[in-house]
Amino acid sequence: MAAQPKTIGFVGVGVMGGPMARRLIERGYRVIVHDTDPAALRRLTRLGARGAGSPREVADRAQTVLVSLPTPQIVHEVALGDNGVIRGRVVKIFIDLSTTGSRVEQEIAKALAVRRIETVDAPISGGASGAANGTLAVIAAGKPRAVAGVRDVLEVFGKVFVVGRRPGQGQTLKLLNNLLSSTAIVMTSEVFVAGVKAGLDPDMMVAVINASSGRNSATEDKFPKSVLPRTFDFGFPIAGVLKDVGLAIDECQALGLPMLVGSAARQLWQFAYAQGGGKRDLTSLITYIEPWAGVQVRGKQARAAAKR
Repeated sequence: MAAQPKTIGFVGVGVMGGPMARRLIERGYRVIVHDTDPAALRRLTRLGARGAGSPREVADRAQTVLVSLPTPQIVHEVALGDNGVIRGRVVKIFIDLSTTGSRVEQEIAKALAVRRIETVDAPISGGASGAANGTLAVIAAGKPRAVAGVRDVLEVFGKVFVVGRRPGQGQTLKLLNNLLSSTAIVMTSEVFVAGVKAGLDPDMMVAVINASSGRNSATEDKFPKSVLPRTFDFGFPIAGVLKDVGLAIDECQALGLPMLVGSAARQLWQFAYAQGGGKRDLTSLITYIEPWAGVQVRGKQARAAAKR
């Protein structure tokens, strides 16, 4: 008799969770999904997932429940609320793929442990394209046996890095990575605006910087793909960046570090958000800097499009 497919619960099947749940379905897992957005649920049920009315119902039907959710507050409610995962009859493993922060993660893990539910802290990095293509970095922390037991599931999403034995350690590393990445976008935006103001060609700037010591994730990926063409479509909102940067700086300051450069970068993200940019793509940050110099950073493709 053929082995029955493993049942996986998934709460939060939006921009990131949706593609990850789809990959699980394609790998032959039986997937139980819940989301507050009916359209997100329909996309997955059409592919073969089973819908559930609440996180608790997911946890009633699956021993392993993954969550991919936008804020720490929502993760807390989904995990520990009156209709949350903690109330489920079947669940044994809770996997948090969200960017939650170490303190909230530790609080959730402690509460779930009382109900003999293990927590695997596994935030992801790599954007919506990485979720779709299975090329995410999965930054996992938790008890070795718990992590080993779900490693096959996590590997569906990308490369797994086990960074610690305690829930919260994965969150810390994810936040530090995001702070570094978002600070690179800020500085790269200022540099390119300055270069164009000085009469430099932005395509040539990308080529030179990427062959030089200033190379970073923004110059290698985000600027060529989304900023110079002015499509601003990397796939993550400014509000999300501001949340992650705030969590990262709060954690570092709790460790006694002043985070002078990180705090300066956060000010620019806060400025963009305050101008109504919360829902705009993170690569559009440069458009809040350009007016100060009276220029626009347009690559060859964008310049050609403007002439049509």
